[in-house]
Amino acid sequence: MVGGGGSGRDLAGLVVPRVGGLVEAIGVPGEPYRLVDAVGVVVDPVGVFFRDLSASGRSVATIRSYGMDLLRWWRFLAAVEVVWDRAGRVEARDFSCWIQVVSKPRRAAQAPSGSGRTAGAANLVTGKLSPGAGYAASTVAHSETVLRSFYDFHLDAGTGPIVNPFPLDRSRRGGRANAHHNPMSEFRRDRVGRYRPRVAQRIPRGIPDEWFDEIFAKLSSDRDRALVAFWISAGVRASELLGMSVGDADPGQQLITVVRKGTRAAQQVPASPDAFVHLRIYQEAMRGLVPAGRTQPLWWTLRRPFRPLTYHAAHRMFERVNAGLGANWTLHALRHSAARRMARDPQLPLIHVQAVMGHARLSTSQVYLAPGLDEVVEQVRAHHARQSELRARPVLPPPGPGYDPASLAILLGRPGTTP
Repeated sequence: MVGGGGSGRDLAGLVVPRVGGLVEAIGVPGEPYRLVDAVGVVVDPVGVFFRDLSASGRSVATIRSYGMDLLRWWRFLAAVEVVWDRAGRVEARDFSCWIQVVSKPRRAAQAPSGSGRTAGAANLVTGKLSPGAGYAASTVAHSETVLRSFYDFHLDAGTGPIVNPFPLDRSRRGGRANAHHNPMSEFRRDRVGRYRPRVAQRIPRGIPDEWFDEIFAKLSSDRDRALVAFWISAGVRASELLGMSVGDADPGQQLITVVRKGTRAAQQVPASPDAFVHLRIYQEAMRGLVPAGRTQPLWWTLRRPFRPLTYHAAHRMFERVNAGLGANWTLHALRHSAARRMARDPQLPLIHVQAVMGHARLSTSQVYLAPGLDEVVEQVRAHHARQSELRARPVLPPPGPGYDPASLAILLGRPGTTP
């Protein structure tokens, strides 16, 4: 194997063992997760980075996401026998090539997502691609950003290499980001990494109304009906709704209070009356079975022992509904559907949609004004039908000068002309 300064590393035959792991650290302030190496020793440089993220207000979910990217990097470094603070541009380049071609590790009991189709194939109901065998371009791009931020942190602290292994793009290293920016234009993404792949800008995919009725009919409990009704009417994120307590629901004003994912600020959001009806039925069914009180969790499991409902449990509930329909929608598709419904209402200003959805920029809400794939398919099909109808009509030459069109209609039966 060629060392860190070479360029002939055999990436095709490189075996990266699944050593180490990301473990949850209970009761450790500022460090909700810890990265351990192959022998179970905590990786201190990552721990310091996690504490810095916590101090800057990053959520636990964000830190876990960063930890998974760092875990893949640490395993790669162990396979190529390079220490983290000795890694250079060659290791960063090889890692970026390796992660784009390697297959994702999959647990033996993990079933393929969607309706049982081949990985990477389009779902017959939704048209959405099933997850492929490899890492998505968005995952690779996120990994590059995290690793560049990790080394920037240690570069500023003086505890890492003197050069960041993950540099910025060659054409964008010099000067200030968005220098000479026109205030009437959107900001360009000038801080792009050299090894960051291109990620396609996709239109958010919602659930068509006719299929939403099918989904709602597949729900087996009032708790699930209340959850889906809140997601589709309030447009809040799945984790935001699941984090509610009993006192956060106000049926009198038809408002719920959620803690926003990004800002961690509490915000009241209106929801539909049907959602509160299903919520009340669910609460009455759980009366006496779960702890009472305004500070208690609002959502619980339906089987003993009763526990607060987690995101993964709610996700499994929605997967079972998808399996019954042969679809592969996600819980986040309900948020997209709610945003599309509100954005298409001409009597609801888009700035109000931005406030309800919790978008930092109005341009994020404007994305939902673009037609969805189902609308595009429907309109293009109608176009083809009109073209077929035009081609089926007989094309007759116009009558010559001096002939009465009404008489010709009687004699020749010209369509569309009445005597």
